[in-house]
Amino acid sequence: MAATGIAETISKLARQRNAPLILELDLTDGLLESRPSDPLQALMSRHQPTVTDVLSGLKLARDDERVKALVVKVGGRPIGLGVVQELREAVRRLGEAGKPTFAWAETFGEFSAGNLPYYLATAFETIYMQPSGDLGLTGVSLERVFLRGSLDKLGISMEVGARHEYKSAAEQLTETGFTPANLEATKRMAESVIEQLADAIAARSQSTRDDAMKLLTGGPYSAEQGLQTGLIDALGYRDEVYAAVRKRVGASRASADEDPTLLFVGRYQRLKDLRDRLKQLPSGPKRQGAVALITAAGEIRRGRNGRGSPIGGGTAMGSDSITAMLRTAVADPHIKAILLRVNSPGGSYVASDAIWREVVRARNAGKPVVVSMGNVAASGGYFISMSADAIIAQPGTITGSIGVITAKPVLAEAYGKIGVSTDSVALGKHAGMFSTAHPWTSEDWGVVDSWLDRIYADFTGKVAAGRGLSAERVHELARGRVWTGADAREHGLVDELGGMEDALAIARSRAGLPDSAPLVAYPRLGPLDRLRPASNSEDRRAAMSASAPVGSSLTSLATSLFAESWGPVWEAAAQCGLQATGPLLLPGSWTFS
Repeated sequence: MAATGIAETISKLARQRNAPLILELDLTDGLLESRPSDPLQALMSRHQPTVTDVLSGLKLARDDERVKALVVKVGGRPIGLGVVQELREAVRRLGEAGKPTFAWAETFGEFSAGNLPYYLATAFETIYMQPSGDLGLTGVSLERVFLRGSLDKLGISMEVGARHEYKSAAEQLTETGFTPANLEATKRMAESVIEQLADAIAARSQSTRDDAMKLLTGGPYSAEQGLQTGLIDALGYRDEVYAAVRKRVGASRASADEDPTLLFVGRYQRLKDLRDRLKQLPSGPKRQGAVALITAAGEIRRGRNGRGSPIGGGTAMGSDSITAMLRTAVADPHIKAILLRVNSPGGSYVASDAIWREVVRARNAGKPVVVSMGNVAASGGYFISMSADAIIAQPGTITGSIGVITAKPVLAEAYGKIGVSTDSVALGKHAGMFSTAHPWTSEDWGVVDSWLDRIYADFTGKVAAGRGLSAERVHELARGRVWTGADAREHGLVDELGGMEDALAIARSRAGLPDSAPLVAYPRLGPLDRLRPASNSEDRRAAMSASAPVGSSLTSLATSLFAESWGPVWEAAAQCGLQATGPLLLPGSWTFS
């Protein structure tokens, strides 16, 4: 009996190995930009797919005869517009390779907008929705909360210096509504995004942009209305969707004995990658030239990669980590080019400048650097990208914001209302300029303006040199203004529209590598590397994230982040609500739903 059971198990595994595959992707929990380097975050997200895994898996599936279809559950945790566009292109190319693609959603928004999930679904051959769901096509909205009225009631005034009128990060604290410049930029951003969404609907329905715009702004729709308008192809629950997918796959099978096997895209990619590596073992993958993938994600700060601030959350990009990765890739003889994946709203000017320097040094060493922009690469995120050999962005990438800002609250009136007084001893003409008890003097403003002018001149000068633009043209495009990738391409701030696959092709071409040259996540650290400390600052282990010291508190961590990025003004920045990471930060929140 035992022998029979073993034989049946072996037979089943053999059938699965040769059976057709239906690839699955569940986007309920969203996607990670990269695997977190922080041990705690890595443990908590170990089962969550990454953007790179999914894109690589979908690319491999195009030429894999075993892969018969793709089914994706759309909706759940928000995914940024740039990544949505990369997924759309990957799905579109898979469909062109003859693989049926199915999108299904329980709902496209439940009493909420569902524009982006539906935008992703338009790339699929067939769109299913649960009969009880809704289709939340409501147009595009960007909303800001302005706190000036509340601060006035509290007796708090703001001192703000910015370069220039579009650098609006502090306007939520100084205004009661959009300034003309901020309104102009925000309106153009919304127009650019809604045009991209409408074009996708028009292409799928073979209608005009105007007709698609009416559908896009005419919702929300019930499931039946979505079906009647042709926005949804069919209604069905999960079991009905999967039955339809299996029926479609079964109709094309050569053998009726082969049942299709479901496999998540991320796991498919890792298994196929492992098999390909095993095939290369005699020659060794390190013997051929490769492209290093360096992921620069999160707000930019000095120090190492790790968790973001307790206030902002998310991840933090440390200049020590990214510069170490770049140096190590340059020193590695088998790395011939660098693909720098940037997904960052910016942060510290000094940290951004340190990373910029290593990008320039990599190019000077003969290793092309190609930037692939994700959802956002603005302010400091653009700073670290601007001198690459080529910059590739999605049409919906948030980029630009070439400018600088600083601010502090003046709390004298607020202190008086609650009976608080201050006194100080200041040795030095500007020793007390960062105090919140009084506004800046004219001499203080001279220092602040000089600081802002110096950073703005450095930023725009490096943009001009990196992008081959005149200083006058850069100033027209800069002034803190935020652009979509589509508009940035028109103005020369990025080179091409596309995703990581397009950026990789350019990197290979610039380095003279074949199309088969591997993309290697960098640096590759084994278990022993993670246990042993770096021997020097150029050791590849120097790129590992820093761990919080035992007993550290959220307060001390926040203090460290502010102090490292803003310098002496960190307390003022914290009190006025500015982000922890520094003066080169994208203003406001740019989230589309």
